[in-house]
Amino acid sequence: MDILTANDRSGEYPRSWYADTAEAPGPYPAAKGALTCDVCIVGAGFTGLSAALHLAERGYDVVLLDAHRVGWGASGRNGGQVGTGQRLDQEELEKIVGQARARALWDLSQEAVALTKALAAEHAPEAGFADGIIHACHRARLVPHARDYAEKMARDYGYDLIRPLGREEMRHLVGSPAYHGGDIDMGGGHLHPLRYAFGLARAAAAKGVRIHEHSTVRRLNEGTPAVVETDGAKITARHVVLACNGYLGHLNGRTAARVMPINNFIVATEPMSPEARDALIRGNHAVADSKFVINYFRFSEDNRLLFGGAESYGYRFPDIAALVRKPMLEIYPQLAGAKITHAWGGTLGITLNRMPHFERLAGNILTASGYSGHGVALATLGGKLAAEAISGQAERFDVMAGVPIRPFPGGVALRWPLLVMAMVWFSLRDRL
Repeated sequence: MDILTANDRSGEYPRSWYADTAEAPGPYPAAKGALTCDVCIVGAGFTGLSAALHLAERGYDVVLLDAHRVGWGASGRNGGQVGTGQRLDQEELEKIVGQARARALWDLSQEAVALTKALAAEHAPEAGFADGIIHACHRARLVPHARDYAEKMARDYGYDLIRPLGREEMRHLVGSPAYHGGDIDMGGGHLHPLRYAFGLARAAAAKGVRIHEHSTVRRLNEGTPAVVETDGAKITARHVVLACNGYLGHLNGRTAARVMPINNFIVATEPMSPEARDALIRGNHAVADSKFVINYFRFSEDNRLLFGGAESYGYRFPDIAALVRKPMLEIYPQLAGAKITHAWGGTLGITLNRMPHFERLAGNILTASGYSGHGVALATLGGKLAAEAISGQAERFDVMAGVPIRPFPGGVALRWPLLVMAMVWFSLRDRL
């Protein structure tokens, strides 16, 4: 089964609250015939769009391909949370790569957030960036670590935008009995991800990027130059960037062994009154909790609760509204009678240790993906770092590429069943 078409109609955005409230650019034509360029980018999500924009600003001739539409994949379907840091916290990174490299990764993550905010302000002000992410502990034993981590970040990294929350303040900010405390990080925030992607696409096209939608890449022939083949075109390129994330398929076996697609889901409720909204989340902040299968939620501009949670590991999406309603009611039992107006899913890429997979696959072929649910900012930066590497400044790309990303045990063939077994265990751990 083709992951690009397993749950979606070709070239159509899924019916989400995002798609219903964003005006798509284009449409852009499918690639046809023999094309040549400096850089061919496969995938028009945040990584590909950012790479295309930054390369065009450096004077490169860029062809950007997408099998469906710009922003069609996880970039246009996610929770919109622009988190600080990497997917692993700094304590874990210090153990893996040492303190100096962990500091370099932190600095890159800070740049990622600043870059995302700046690009959104310049090219997609309608994306509506708002400050603040609340991290909610679903177990009392986790609260002291949240406090200690805020102190560590201020002491060791000079980052004073995280503030610990005790039980009472957490209950005041998040009207749920499920949480015992946590922290609020005012360095992060949230936005409308599809409007942001559309803004990047318009900016890239205005800089001369040749965007081609409905152009599924069937084959990548390595060499100097490389040749990228679609059903209707052959693109000869000096450089190639694979920015496919969860939709890579079998295009590159080395990346596929390290980046696995999983599905995640979001629902939108009917609009609520301002009073009902404040009773659930006080202040225009996003929330993410401490469960391994994370619940993440925030309010839309028209007072709908956008609630994400639950995962699946087969190709086909389940009954999304029923699946996500369950964790939503565990957090907010008072929403038992709330109507769900939109329910959608998407496919993202994860790695074994949840850190992004950056690699130079060949001298002129780069890959950046596997953001593991932390990709709005990091994917935006990933595109910029790929552009730097192509232009001869690879040091910062290499900082990300230096984090070891092991293949999934059993490779592509066994990664699905082994992950299902692991996720069943983690799900039980969350409950117990």
